[in-house]
Amino acid sequence: MSLFTESSLRTRAQTQLRTTNYGGLYESVQTRAKTFVSGLITEQRQFSATQKTYDIFLSHSSTDAELVMGLKLTIEDIGYSVYIDWIEDPLLNRSQVTKETALVLQERMKQCKSLIYAFSENATNSKWMPWELGYFDGLKGTVAVLPISESTKWNFIGSEYLGIYNYIQIDKISGTETVTLWVYEKSDKYIIFREWLTGRKPMQR
Repeated sequence: MSLFTESSLRTRAQTQLRTTNYGGLYESVQTRAKTFVSGLITEQRQFSATQKTYDIFLSHSSTDAELVMGLKLTIEDIGYSVYIDWIEDPLLNRSQVTKETALVLQERMKQCKSLIYAFSENATNSKWMPWELGYFDGLKGTVAVLPISESTKWNFIGSEYLGIYNYIQIDKISGTETVTLWVYEKSDKYIIFREWLTGRKPMQR
């Protein structure tokens, strides 16, 4: 099992940017990432009009645009739908904590089956992530931390209150070439993501 790495997520995002001809048009990869994802708004809204639920509410730092883009694409490659506020609700202002923004996010979280907390270096500075985590935990309980690491590590040790939550890793299903998400309580106690979404708990191995 392995954690998500910054390098793998950046590579996934940059590959998508190159294939969609955004490369070289903007000053930074982060700007290109935001521009590319903004281009998905119409498509995502059409999807939302027919299917009002998502597998994952991705709680993240808005300064991690490239990493978030790579993470969204990677998770969607696996087969899960992902809600990201600045794609679906681009008019939301996350730079300020307001009641109006909170109400929109609360409604969106009700449409999601789980919350994944993208734990990066920038996550500790987010104004919204701790609130999103606490609200969704009380709402549905299907909450897990997804560590974004500088390098592949075998185990994740949560910092402070994050240590009480399960965490996400990515790996193949045994005996197959199919890559999927796994939810861990500890290194020898885990469950496949799709079963966790139904309310099942990690099992001792």
